[in-house]
Amino acid sequence: MTTAGRSLEGRVAIVTGGCGGIGAAICGRFAREGARVVAADIAEAEMPAGVTVRRHDVTQEESAVALMAEVEQAHGRLDVLVNAAGIEIEKTAEQTSLDDWNRIFAINVTGTFLTAKHALPLMRKAGGGSIVNFGSYDGFIADPGLAAYCATKGAVHALTRAMACDHGPENIRVNAICPGYIDTPMLQSFFGEAADGERLREAARQVHPTRRIGTPEDVAGLVTWLAGDEARYASGQLWVLDGGLTAQAQQMRL
Repeated sequence: MTTAGRSLEGRVAIVTGGCGGIGAAICGRFAREGARVVAADIAEAEMPAGVTVRRHDVTQEESAVALMAEVEQAHGRLDVLVNAAGIEIEKTAEQTSLDDWNRIFAINVTGTFLTAKHALPLMRKAGGGSIVNFGSYDGFIADPGLAAYCATKGAVHALTRAMACDHGPENIRVNAICPGYIDTPMLQSFFGEAADGERLREAARQVHPTRRIGTPEDVAGLVTWLAGDEARYASGQLWVLDGGLTAQAQQMRL
């Protein structure tokens, strides 16, 4: 049972990439909603009350096994998993080395698979749960110079649907958030640090119907809904969160 105003009261949640911009916003929101949260990341950061930081390398299966064992020992259950860990490589297919390709797939796709795989028994033990993966609007369409990144997000979309079909009968829901432009260090890297970067940022604002770039808190709001009971009939879906960017015919902005 949840308490009014605290939609995740008593739940146990893991957020991979929990020390990053979007991940940290999700951890903070989950804690405010009453969850006991584990921020699983290779980085470290100061987190609010209710959030515990644990080292987790999503590319290593033994790390996933150890993380779940620790959560089981500490809490005895797992209700929510958010696979927010990810990287971006800004290259065309021709420019992308095999090492680049293998690295981004190891983090964005294999990392999602491994953490979810070893979370499932704990969720089953709890009687069900919610898994939220991170895709991207770049899994539907493509920005230039992001070939491998786009490929990984398409893979996450397909994995999300497959897991939802397989584990729905166990009361485990699986969805993917597909953000567009969100104000994070990754986006700043995409725009660049020079004066031209601010020009590109402003152009990006103007091309959105909402005339703004999203924030990590915008993402955290949708993730929180998907994690809670109000979304109990939502599964196997790709939730695009992009300020209306992909709803419009771009040529009409010429």
